[in-house]
Amino acid sequence: MADKPVRADKATAVAELTEQFRSSEATVLTEYRGLTVAQLTQLRRSLGRETTYAVTKNTLAKRAAADAGIDGLDELFTGPTALTFVSGDVVEAAKGLREFAKANPKLVIKGGVFEGKAITAAEVTKLADLESREVLLAKLAGAMKANLGKAAALFQAPLSKTARLAAALQDKREKEGAEQA
Repeated sequence: MADKPVRADKATAVAELTEQFRSSEATVLTEYRGLTVAQLTQLRRSLGRETTYAVTKNTLAKRAAADAGIDGLDELFTGPTALTFVSGDVVEAAKGLREFAKANPKLVIKGGVFEGKAITAAEVTKLADLESREVLLAKLAGAMKANLGKAAALFQAPLSKTARLAAALQDKREKEGAEQA
């Protein structure tokens, strides 16, 4: 494939796609056959500003993925393919695609790329099932706070035991002193 001469406009398109593959947190491949322009516009808006949804030619996208060093996507580049380049929160973009696909069954999630590795459509769905970054960070902070409270109680335990022991010894001596007198 790399042996064929490429026109300048196609070379520019491949270079742009290669850069998007490299700079994106994730890329999701979808089939959009049967969706109207209005539905595609609605999808683009629902994905947010940090996500780009682009319809591309399979040969150019395949070459760009190879140039970006991504393997395992060749079988996904069949039929009408659109690429979703995610620059922000991958979980939110995956949720947006899943919700749109539920409302519009003609959108089919084929698979994608996450952390430089090819993933299946089922793995994209698993990403969509995760909680958002903010929720996960809040849960982590709560768990850390709880563990810090346990650690503080653990460190205070020997001191309180020593204080109770000293008080018990003092009471015992006072009783012994009262009995001898």
